[in-house]
Amino acid sequence: MNATPLDDSDPRALLARFLRARREAATPGDMQGYGRRRTPGFRREEVAQLAGISTTWYTWLEQGRDIALSPAALARLADALGLTAAERHYLFELARRRDPTPPATISNELPAEWQQTVSAMPMPAYLLDRGWCIRSCNAAAAELLAAWLESGEPCLLRYVFLHPSARELICDWDERAQRLVAEFRADIAQHADDALLAALVAGLQRESEAFARFWSQHDVLAREGGRREFVHPRLGLRLHRQVTLVPSGLPDHKLVLLLPEDG
Repeated sequence: MNATPLDDSDPRALLARFLRARREAATPGDMQGYGRRRTPGFRREEVAQLAGISTTWYTWLEQGRDIALSPAALARLADALGLTAAERHYLFELARRRDPTPPATISNELPAEWQQTVSAMPMPAYLLDRGWCIRSCNAAAAELLAAWLESGEPCLLRYVFLHPSARELICDWDERAQRLVAEFRADIAQHADDALLAALVAGLQRESEAFARFWSQHDVLAREGGRREFVHPRLGLRLHRQVTLVPSGLPDHKLVLLLPEDG
C-alpha cells in the first residue's frame, strides 16, 4: 500500500487535504483535555483516538493512500473533527460512502427568507419538504392549485392519489401520477431509513391501488420538470412549464416554479 502523488482531480487527494485542513483548524474549545500546545489544531493521533481508528489508518487517509473506511468510522471521524452539516456531507461525498446518521427530522419552522422568496416569485411557486408536503406557496400558486390546498391534504402524493379533485385538476392524470411515483422513488433513495417516508409509502400502498401498482414497477425518474397542464374551474385550461430547484439552505426541499407556457 504505497503512497502516490496527490492529484487535485483524485478524490483521495481532496479527502486528504480536507481532513488535514479541518484537523489543523480545530479551535482550543474543541481540544479540552489535550493541554497547551504551540500550534493550533489536533494531532493525528488525537483525531484517531477520538474517532476510534488507528493512527496509522488516519495517517494514510491524510496521505491520500488507497484505503477505505466504513461509513460508521467516517461518521466517528466527522464527529471527532466537529464537522458542520455541509462539511460532513462533503466528507462522505469524497469518500464515496453513505452517511449512516438518520436524516434530521423535518422542522415545522420554515426560515422567513424562504417564505419571502416564494411569495416574491412572479409565477406560481411552492415549496415541498422531504415528504413532498407543501410548506409555502405564493398567491399565484394558491389560485392555480386551490383544489389541492382546499383539500386539507398537505402531501402532494396523497392528494394526487387519494382526492378525486386531483383527476380533474391534472391533465393526463395517469401519466403524471405514474411519473410522480417514479420521481418520488428516486428522491427518497438517500433517505431509505426514514421511518416517516416508509410510513407514507406503506399507507399509500394500502389506500391507493394505482399507487401500489406504480410503486411495484420500480420505475425511477429524475424530477426534470417540463410541460404541465391544469384544468382550473374558473380559469380553464392552464399551460405551464415546470422548473424544480433545490434551495442551497434547504437541501431536503424543492422549490417548484410553474412558468407560463408562452414564456
